[in-house]
Amino acid sequence: MRFFLTAASPCPYLPGREERKVFAHLPQADGAAINDSLTQSGFRRSQNIAYRPACEACASCTSARIPVKDYLFSRSERKVLSRNNDLRRHVVEAEATTEQFDLLRRYLLTRHADGGMAEMTWPDYVAMVEDTTVRTHIVEYRTRSVDRGPGDLVACVLIDVMGDGLSLVYSFYDPSAVMKRRSLGAFIVLDNLIQAAMNELPHVYLGYWVPGSEKMTYKVRFSPLEILRPSGWGLISAKEIARAEAILEANRAARGPDQPKLGRKEPQRP
Repeated sequence: MRFFLTAASPCPYLPGREERKVFAHLPQADGAAINDSLTQSGFRRSQNIAYRPACEACASCTSARIPVKDYLFSRSERKVLSRNNDLRRHVVEAEATTEQFDLLRRYLLTRHADGGMAEMTWPDYVAMVEDTTVRTHIVEYRTRSVDRGPGDLVACVLIDVMGDGLSLVYSFYDPSAVMKRRSLGAFIVLDNLIQAAMNELPHVYLGYWVPGSEKMTYKVRFSPLEILRPSGWGLISAKEIARAEAILEANRAARGPDQPKLGRKEPQRP
């Protein structure tokens, strides 16, 4: 395989910094196996490209995954699952639909209007979903039908099925106030932890955790959590989480007005 390096561009996670990525095109033949190996080494997939950060002055982006076997749901997580018990899970082929795209647009314009994906078009979405050389599917979450139809679509997640787990490529959901108390973002992760356990898959890959980034703080709320260090995968420590919180608080102070605090998972386990 040939690897390439992008030019520097503004970092989407940490203001004032620049990012570069190393990337390679996944081949049609053996694409799934190669993607498995690269993901385990810290790469992520976008369409038929595998990439990872290669920034010259920063190494903040850290691959994160949840070890399924050792995971016990906290009381608050069980409440999230219970609040969404009425939703129906539908596994569908990696084929884009206008219904999914409409939901994505509402999500992006409400939650990430200033992000790089805010201007995503229908062809962009089709490429994100369908341009893949690996084992990919979409999980749709719908309300119960009242007329024997499919029910209202409230959340979606694009998933790569790997040899050692599920990689959550991208998720989006109904951003309306009535759906807010469902905690759909957390629910999607928890539901796929259950699915991974049922299929005896040892990991759920969450992509990159970036200490100091508001967008990425939710990942350390799942415990236990493994991160990829130069020495290999290992559990994140309380010291690393505390250091990340200190960075986040410093960034908030520099920006000014109050921001929501980094959520901590209660230590009590069932």
